[in-house]
Amino acid sequence: MSVLKIEAFSGLSGDMFLGALADLAEAHDELKNLPKLLHLENVEVKITAVEKAGIACQHIKILDHNSYESSKHDHSHGHHRHLKDIEKIIDSGELNENTKSIAKEIFQLLGAAESKVHGTDINKIHFHEVGAIDSILDIVGTAFLIDRLEIEKTISSPICTGHGFVMTEHGRLPVPCPATKELLLNFPTYAGDVKGEMTTPTGAAILKYLNPSFNIPALIEKKTGHGPGEKNFEHPNVLRLTLCDTTSGEGEDILMVETNIDDMSAELLGNDFQENLLKAGALDFYFTQIIMKKGRPGIMVSVFVNKDKVQNISDYLMENTTTIGIRTYPAYRHTLKRTSKTISTSMGNVDIKEVILPSGKKRATLEYESCKKLAQKHKLSISEIFSILSKEI
Repeated sequence: MSVLKIEAFSGLSGDMFLGALADLAEAHDELKNLPKLLHLENVEVKITAVEKAGIACQHIKILDHNSYESSKHDHSHGHHRHLKDIEKIIDSGELNENTKSIAKEIFQLLGAAESKVHGTDINKIHFHEVGAIDSILDIVGTAFLIDRLEIEKTISSPICTGHGFVMTEHGRLPVPCPATKELLLNFPTYAGDVKGEMTTPTGAAILKYLNPSFNIPALIEKKTGHGPGEKNFEHPNVLRLTLCDTTSGEGEDILMVETNIDDMSAELLGNDFQENLLKAGALDFYFTQIIMKKGRPGIMVSVFVNKDKVQNISDYLMENTTTIGIRTYPAYRHTLKRTSKTISTSMGNVDIKEVILPSGKKRATLEYESCKKLAQKHKLSISEIFSILSKEI
């Protein structure tokens, strides 16, 4: 299993995540092409070699050479964008669907935090600092690298937030800023020694997307990357990320959460229920038709989950089904190494999942949603698309 370890002893920001992930992926040069992929003119990705308290690393800075007219009433310009404006930039970009999905989910998390703090609808939120081109590229570039590195699990040390006050578009606010604090809820944090903002809303949103566990197991560390911030302190102002393998190399201890239901329509266990079950932290799940006491037909919902997400899943099942009881017991999962790829075919680009078998051979499987889009594009049935592309891959 590929594990990303986060050490945020100097906080988190978009450029720090971008720099550290680029270091791990050795992708600094590729990031220079990001503005072109997003059809953004007069935007430059500048990479500078720096040293932070003796650690040599490369700082990534996004330079927007466009000029924007200032207006108190026009919030669509420059640094003031709505969520739909940002999603339009992402959707129009020449990036794979997984990268777009990750980037949009990070902005959704940011938008949800901002809307809660300001008491307004998420679609009416004006993204200020995080709506600027540099922050958009920080997030999209981070999404691109998360997809590239194929991270399966994330773990983290507690997050340093800084302390004091900072000036923002909304005036002088306490550190961590309200949106940052909202995003860091349920994560272990500490103020640290530095007065100022160490963790930004962008950094916190990326962390929330990665959804790390803070129980750090024994790991085999393979490669370390450093993402520097702009300021200099007595300590290294860097985010340290490490790619690791689990020590067993064969499987992982997980838990099974189960419940039996006999008084609920199966329709309510459909797509929406299942998608939100995954968002709550399910690793996998399945339904089994069963016969309960008194001969009543029922459904058993079985969910595989990591230990730190058991409460999330239990709460979700209690809230969204008619169950009044949950059972949990240990399980052990052995998985094949897998990667997700986008390949070119005669019908267009398609997403596949590739696994490595114990013999070392590879097996590729077409992703349903990707084939569905091609079927609609070519006005063919999904089974026809599967048949054509199965032969090609």
